[in-house]
Amino acid sequence: MFYSAQAERQERKFLYFRTNLKIVQTPFGKETYLYWYEIMLLLRRFEEKAGQLYGMQKIRGFCHLYIGQEAIAAGIMTAIRDDDNLITAYRDHGLAIAKGITANACMAELYGKATGCSKGKGGSMHFFSKEKRFFGGHGIVGGQIGLGAGIAFSEQYQGTDRATICMFGDGAARQGMLHETFNMAVLWQLPIVFICENNYYAMGTSVERTSKVLDIYRMADAFDMPGDSVDGMSCEEVHKGIERAVKRAREGGGPTFLEIKTYRYRGHSMSDPAKYRTKEELEEYKEKDPINQVMKTILENKWATEEQMEQINEKVKHEIEAAVQFAEESPWPNDSELYEDIYADSTYPFIKD
Repeated sequence: MFYSAQAERQERKFLYFRTNLKIVQTPFGKETYLYWYEIMLLLRRFEEKAGQLYGMQKIRGFCHLYIGQEAIAAGIMTAIRDDDNLITAYRDHGLAIAKGITANACMAELYGKATGCSKGKGGSMHFFSKEKRFFGGHGIVGGQIGLGAGIAFSEQYQGTDRATICMFGDGAARQGMLHETFNMAVLWQLPIVFICENNYYAMGTSVERTSKVLDIYRMADAFDMPGDSVDGMSCEEVHKGIERAVKRAREGGGPTFLEIKTYRYRGHSMSDPAKYRTKEELEEYKEKDPINQVMKTILENKWATEEQMEQINEKVKHEIEAAVQFAEESPWPNDSELYEDIYADSTYPFIKD
């Protein structure tokens, strides 16, 4: 179990801590920071292990790691409810775990095992959980943008107060699907938050080389949609940006477009050597590492000792080790699974000969 941030969000109070003899104000307290630290560390260690296993050919196919972008997942989770919806692109491991899918089920899916969150049939890019309201994991660039609006329309039609988080990368911001969906979302005032995780390089081409508009959030202006830019290396800023947008969605104020600026430490996928950027640039962003920043805040406030932080590290380490063992020992899907989860009609007459 992670440290619970839910109770604290109900009655958040302003706390203070000293940095360089200067008082700095933060609306977040001990439980929230401990949750952020543990969930981000779990995502980081999961992805590091996934990269290692990919090199060992335990994991096949495409594999896109979330290392460096963990503050986005952490900040979103403390700003939304468990029953809110989330849909994203193919860099989905970290968001799936943060939304509540177990490390066991995620690792098993990477292995292609029957115990995976998509029964071993989705792989790295297609994590899914109806129970956790995590709707993918999508391999088609920008394809999930329209689906996200559809999920939000469903909630609006049913009269719920759920918000939908629809995420995509800076490369997908150039897809025609985005413009059609933005127009409909504003017209119908859908309860959705569109998030562009801008890690600056799409697959390997910088934003500067693909668009004259470098502030992607300004694309919302064409649709009279509220838009904003958020520091994606800061859990605090992500939480605040999401919280505002989700509140607007729940209250009938319609969609919001957030450009969350972040940085991936690894290449676009496991096959990408990332030669399009400098080592100096990478190190510059690593100095802003959100896990280190959150740990610093915890220790400065004496919310945990170094020994207690090490206990969290060990807990996460054992959870990842257990996930690998679970995946290794899980069975492969039966051949009959080829015909499952295709049609709603369980008696569909497949031609098998």
